[in-house]
Amino acid sequence: MDTRRTEQTVLTHIDRLVNEEHRLEALPAPADADRARLAEVAVELDQCWDLLRQRRALREFGRDPETAQVRPPNTVEKYTG
Repeated sequence: MDTRRTEQTVLTHIDRLVNEEHRLEALPAPADADRARLAEVAVELDQCWDLLRQRRALREFGRDPETAQVRPPNTVEKYTG
């Protein structure tokens, strides 16, 4: 598998999520569903950034970036402060 292609896929997904996040944050009167989706997007972004960091670290140290895995929300959310 082409590692750069997979990484680009993650980056493309991050870009889509950021665009959705901005759209939701710009709503003048967000509905409950919009606020819930915004929270989901934030968690998914944390997971994507974590996956990307894992992949890059593995590659940097000569290991297979394909072994990186999406970590559960309760793990990646603890990284932010």
